[in-house]
Amino acid sequence: MIPDFLVTHSGGFHADELLSSVILTRLFPQARVIRSRAPEWITPGVDRVIYDVGGIYDAAAQIFDHHQRGAPLRDDGQPLSSFGLIWKHYGRDYLSAYGLPEAHIEMVHASFDAGFVLPVDLLDNGAISPSVAGPLAGLTLPALLETLKPVFDETAPEAEDRAFYAALAIARSFVEARIGQSAAKLRAEALVKRAIADTGQGRILELPMGMPFYPAIAKAGADHLLFVVHPREKDWCLTGIRCRDEGFELRADLPAAWAGLTNGDLEAACGIDGASFCHNGRFIAAARTREAALAMAELAVREAMSIGLKSTADTGFVSS
Repeated sequence: MIPDFLVTHSGGFHADELLSSVILTRLFPQARVIRSRAPEWITPGVDRVIYDVGGIYDAAAQIFDHHQRGAPLRDDGQPLSSFGLIWKHYGRDYLSAYGLPEAHIEMVHASFDAGFVLPVDLLDNGAISPSVAGPLAGLTLPALLETLKPVFDETAPEAEDRAFYAALAIARSFVEARIGQSAAKLRAEALVKRAIADTGQGRILELPMGMPFYPAIAKAGADHLLFVVHPREKDWCLTGIRCRDEGFELRADLPAAWAGLTNGDLEAACGIDGASFCHNGRFIAAARTREAALAMAELAVREAMSIGLKSTADTGFVSS
């Protein structure tokens, strides 16, 4: 049954019920959000979903609290907040309503749970301290959402609800952006996979536009690739490929002689008309035309091969 009411607690709000509300209001846009601790509202009924309040977890009765003794846990024993419970039971429907292809729903559901939902669950339950984020502790999403609460002397009766709905709009933008990014990465993966097949054993991967490419390269085991070339709005980009998902070490750097040069100076250094920029860090360069970008990439490959690629233990590459 489609609920008429989405019920959570009144008073100060936290990230878990805000983010739960993002999911539920997308699925049930006609439902009215009720913020209350009154018994008549937090008693289960066929016309409502209750979350982060009520003292029980019973999915069949559509009540999702986690504050009680014997509170629900993940399969690995980690605690769930109301956000984790709502995502577990409604996340797939949310992704379907968002418009994800059926084939992508399980993958995005799992990655969003691990990377976005779980940290909120852990923080809300005190399983980790915000201090683990170091100097960025105050800039985590849960901390930022809580800064939107009314200040102590803002005592107007509607202040809490006004702040809740303002924070809800901001929370929604983060959830939708994260889901959108995950969906885009899967679309990019299909394009990169095709380009890898077209490239064969070549060292330079040409893509039709800028897009996330490392995950698809790693998944394909395309260890032979060294550089990626793709068009931008007004020029062409040449970029290195990281050795691994984390960190900045590249499989091969752009030539040292190019570092920090632009336009005529770079053209003179590499001998290619149309070369326009090389970052001082030697991880990205630009050219005015496709031909110039590919020529720069070929030169970079030859230099990398001549000096020897990084060790097999680090990257999977060997010089040849």
